[in-house]
Amino acid sequence: MPTDIIMPQMGESIVEGTITKWLKKPGDKVQRDEPLFEISTDKVDAEIPAPASGVLQEIKITEGTTVGVNTVVGTIAVDGEAAAPAKAAPAAPAPPPKEEKPVPEKKPEIKEEKKPAAAPTPVVAAPAPQESAEDEEARSSPLVRKIAREHGVSLSQISGTGLGGRITKQDIMAFIERAPSAPAAPPAPAQQPAAATSRPTPASYPGDLVPMTNMRKIIAQRMIESRRTSAHVHCMYEVDFTRIVTLRAKHKNAFEQRHGVRLTFMPFFVRSALIAVQQWPIINASIEGENIRYHRQINVGIAVALDWGLIVPVLKNAGDLNFLGLQRGITDLGERARTKKLKPEDVEGSTFTVTNPGQFGAVFGLPIINQPNAAIMGVGGITKQPLVVTDKEGNDSIAIRSVVHLTLGYDHRLIDGAVADQFMALVKKNLETWSEEIG
Repeated sequence: MPTDIIMPQMGESIVEGTITKWLKKPGDKVQRDEPLFEISTDKVDAEIPAPASGVLQEIKITEGTTVGVNTVVGTIAVDGEAAAPAKAAPAAPAPPPKEEKPVPEKKPEIKEEKKPAAAPTPVVAAPAPQESAEDEEARSSPLVRKIAREHGVSLSQISGTGLGGRITKQDIMAFIERAPSAPAAPPAPAQQPAAATSRPTPASYPGDLVPMTNMRKIIAQRMIESRRTSAHVHCMYEVDFTRIVTLRAKHKNAFEQRHGVRLTFMPFFVRSALIAVQQWPIINASIEGENIRYHRQINVGIAVALDWGLIVPVLKNAGDLNFLGLQRGITDLGERARTKKLKPEDVEGSTFTVTNPGQFGAVFGLPIINQPNAAIMGVGGITKQPLVVTDKEGNDSIAIRSVVHLTLGYDHRLIDGAVADQFMALVKKNLETWSEEIG
């Protein structure tokens, strides 16, 4: 009997999901746990793995359709039954209705499979002497290996930036984007469109009317709800970030070699805010009816910009983590957000949020509060500027310093301006006088 592919339940509160994309077509071979289709729920977008190895026999639910959990959306013929769907695959594209080809059809089908696989085949064989399949699997996800096969890329050529040197989707996409400058000129034109189509960037033109994605609808709804719910006020602070910029430049290579994870600026901001929250717990509170809930734990939402929208995964119990724990947690959440590996519980329960519009060059931003939080801190771009510097003797001079602008968006129903300013003043002090070990 064929194996049913069902719409999974991505959390207790999830009752339905929308199929946004099938990654295989009927007749394609699939491996167990290989990404098979993408879904969107009101919590997360996710890639759903194949429940068994075999051939995708039938797609019952088309892209763009919303169905309840546990609905059968397709079937996979197991290895012994692969012949039936394999016949169906050539029959659809082949216009001539020849009835005499049921038996010989298997050989042409093998040839047809070899044609698209011709480019990757030598590359798959090539890495064998350098890196075993077991090592390759340990250093990458099924999605990364799928992209590598499609583009004829050897994973042994790529340095991973994930935990323990794991190759992420961003690593392989960056490698592919650089490929046109490589000596092998002929594959370059083929790789460019493939890289573009692998990203969910809408191909729309002026005058087009296109439907919103499910994620975009949810973002729109929640942003309007937040503006209607909270009395938004913002304050901004200029921070001399030179001390941390110098510290990171000095230790980033050794940090990555020692811990297998890149040293970024985000844990410095999060750690400084955590220290300030402990002194001003109202920043970590929320309104429940006519009451104020002071949360026991500090669960920090880290906004992640995706090619297809925005999501805020949550670093749970962040106040209990040291600097290295913060860096590992932030890296893990960002990587899983971009590869659609988040679970609904990963985006629930935030009590305070940090967003980073400065990564794209913005001097500062005025972010909308992530409900039901009472505050959100925005991190601007890090730039070099002339500043007046006062030494220990009180003498002033002008120096070139690394500067970052931080903003705090807060709910004025709950947080007074004086409290917000004192909170941000402490965050500023923590960053400018940083003395904590980074591991």
